[in-house]
Amino acid sequence: MTDPNDALRQALARLDDPGGRADLLSGGRVQVARVKDAVATVLLDATGLGAAARAELERGIRAALAGLPGITDSRIAMSADKRERPIIAIGSGKGGVGKSTLSANLAVALGRLGRKVGLVDADIYGPSQPRIMGNHDRPEMHDQQIVPVQTHGVKMLSIGQLIEPGTAVAWRGPMTGSALGNLMDGDWADCDLLVVDLPPGTGDVQMTLIQKWKPAGAVIVSTPQDLALIDATRAIDLFRKMNVPVIGLIENMSGYRCPHCGETSDPFGAGGAEAAARVLDIPFLGRVPLTMAIRETSDAGEPLAAGEGHEADIFRGLAQRLLERVKA
Repeated sequence: MTDPNDALRQALARLDDPGGRADLLSGGRVQVARVKDAVATVLLDATGLGAAARAELERGIRAALAGLPGITDSRIAMSADKRERPIIAIGSGKGGVGKSTLSANLAVALGRLGRKVGLVDADIYGPSQPRIMGNHDRPEMHDQQIVPVQTHGVKMLSIGQLIEPGTAVAWRGPMTGSALGNLMDGDWADCDLLVVDLPPGTGDVQMTLIQKWKPAGAVIVSTPQDLALIDATRAIDLFRKMNVPVIGLIENMSGYRCPHCGETSDPFGAGGAEAAARVLDIPFLGRVPLTMAIRETSDAGEPLAAGEGHEADIFRGLAQRLLERVKA
C-alpha cells in the first residue's frame, strides 16, 4: 500500500516552482509536507510571490492532491520573508521640475539593471505616472490588497488608475494618508525596491511616508535656476531633520540643444544644482538635459529609459550611481 506521505511528496515534486526554483520540493519552497488522519498539511515559503502567484500555486497543489490514496482533505499555508524592501523617495521643493518624468525613467532604468522595481505614484493630487508609463489599467484587488500593474518591466500603482481621468482629487490630509497607505501596502511581494514619486513640497504625504514607511534614502530633483534650488533646499532639510539619508541631487532640464542649429543654450541656467550639492554636502548624481525626445516620449507613455540611445544612457547612469549609494 502506498504511503500517503510518499504520495504527497511525489505530487509536490511534479509541480513547477513559480519562482523558478525547479520543482516545489527540490527548490526548497516546501517547509512542511505531511499526512495525518488522511489530512495533508503543506506549509510553503511564499517569499517573492505576489498574491496572484500564491493563489495559483494553492490551486495547483489542491488539484495535484485531489484523489491521491490516503488523502481526503488538505490544508495549505504560506509564509513569506518579512524583510523590508528599500524605499527610494523622489522629491522636489516645487512643481514643474520634471520629478515625475525622472521617477518613471529612473524606475525603468533600475529595472533594466536587473532590479525588481515597484513604482508608487504618491503625487495624490496630481498623479501623472499612468500617462508617463503608458498604462491606465485599473488594478485588481486580491486578499484586500491592490495588485500593481506591469508596464515597461516595472510594477506600478497610482491613484490616477483608481479615479476617472480629469477628476479633481479634493481630499483633506487624512484621506491623502489613507490613499497613500493603500498604494504603499499594495501587493509588492515580488519587488525588491520601491521608487516613490512624491508630490512637490514638504506636506502631509511626505510626512506620512517618512513616519510610517521610513525610506532608505531620498533623491531630490531640481532645475538649475535659483528659485528651484531654494525650494529644493527646503526638501533636503525636511529629509535631514527626519533622519532620512539624502542620496543625492539631480539637475533636470540642464541645457537645451537646438535640433536645427545644434547650439546648446541654458534657459534655466547651468550648474546650479551641482554647486548647491557641494554647499549642502550631498552627492551630485548628474544632469538630465531638456530635450524634445523626453517630452514627447513622456506624453506618449514610452519612457526613454526603456529604449536605447543617449538619453537612455543618462538615466542608466543615474540608476547605477543611485544603487552605489544606497543599500538596496
